[in-house]
Amino acid sequence: MFVDETTIKLIAGKGGDGCTSFRREKYIPMGGPDGGNGGKGGSIIFEVDKGLKTLIDLRYKKIVKADKGINGKGSTRNGANAEDIILKVPEGTTIYDADTNLILADLTKDKEQFVVAEGGRGGRGNKAFATHNEPAPKFSELGCPGEEKLIKCELKVMADVGLIGMPSVGKSTILSLISSAKPKIGAYHFTTLNPNLGVVKLKNDRSFVIADLPGLIEGASEGAGLGHKFLKHALRTKILAHVIDMGSFEGRNPIEDYKKIRTEIETFSDKLKNKKEIVIANKMDLPNAQENLKSFKKAFKNLEIFEISALNNEGLENCLLVLADVLENLEEENLYNENEFESYIVYKFQNEKPYTIKNDNGVWVLEGKEIEELFKMTRFTEDEAVLRFARKLKGMGVEEELERLGAKRGDEVQILDYIFEFKE
Repeated sequence: MFVDETTIKLIAGKGGDGCTSFRREKYIPMGGPDGGNGGKGGSIIFEVDKGLKTLIDLRYKKIVKADKGINGKGSTRNGANAEDIILKVPEGTTIYDADTNLILADLTKDKEQFVVAEGGRGGRGNKAFATHNEPAPKFSELGCPGEEKLIKCELKVMADVGLIGMPSVGKSTILSLISSAKPKIGAYHFTTLNPNLGVVKLKNDRSFVIADLPGLIEGASEGAGLGHKFLKHALRTKILAHVIDMGSFEGRNPIEDYKKIRTEIETFSDKLKNKKEIVIANKMDLPNAQENLKSFKKAFKNLEIFEISALNNEGLENCLLVLADVLENLEEENLYNENEFESYIVYKFQNEKPYTIKNDNGVWVLEGKEIEELFKMTRFTEDEAVLRFARKLKGMGVEEELERLGAKRGDEVQILDYIFEFKE
């Protein structure tokens, strides 16, 4: 089964908790803190596997969860890191954040890796907090939660040339003649339901990858027929080879067929619209072909047209040599713009503060990644940890900002799902 889209929830592993412990030996009454640090939680990594051609392995993985790091122990024993999870995907896989629709990664090279969900760092044991002024801290950190993301994976096949055209114009037949690919061929519409890839090898040791892409119909840019399923795969190709039934088989009108598909391409994407294009005039062995070709050339004077008969295997060699020449001179182009990537987006907070405060029905709601992480890693069962949490907030200017906004002592302050009282 060919699967080119899937959605998965990723939960990276939580970091291991730090340990609060003191060295206790018979003849060393003041041994000091010896709590070890927790291990890092497992990350979830995507890796390209050239042998894969579909996302079917991910289709049935609704949730992928990595293991938690091991907790630290006494005697300064640090916890072990959890193993990372590596998910294999085909070349040409784009990973989106399903909540923001921004691109996290576009994976196009064999063995390329990208950490999509980072495992949480381990909490520090009390030994890590020991200082000259505080030689025996009685607190440690909890492990930091791992990242949670809902992602969408989308495969756009990697091919140099994409064969496009209306159903039953001979694309699959052409692919079977010029490569070792064995696409399903039949005398009915939509024989090709999925992209088929083939490698073309020429006599001068040159080669390129060609894709037979599912047939288009009018309205494809809006999802009709195979719609976006075809068009998104065409985006990855370098050249569009537009196959036209010049023999008017089944009463087709070559000029109208070309206009309809160009309309769908131009409506769908400017990138697709501006790709290099050639026209392959197929079925030139049919009686009406020459007359139709004359009218076609008159209507589209600037097109580069190659006359072939796939049935008789005529004219293909010259077409392939020209395609190889054009590919050698084409510059690499980026499929996506920089501003489509999450890494390009820079979030700026008001007054350069790494948090926001808003009043929600009398409750002051405090939000910010740094504060929420600090909250999750604080052991509120340890008095010294609570005092440290309060000092950290004060150091960030939270207390001052609350007063500036009008908060009074005794007001409620919320962080995540927890509510505290604002006091001295």
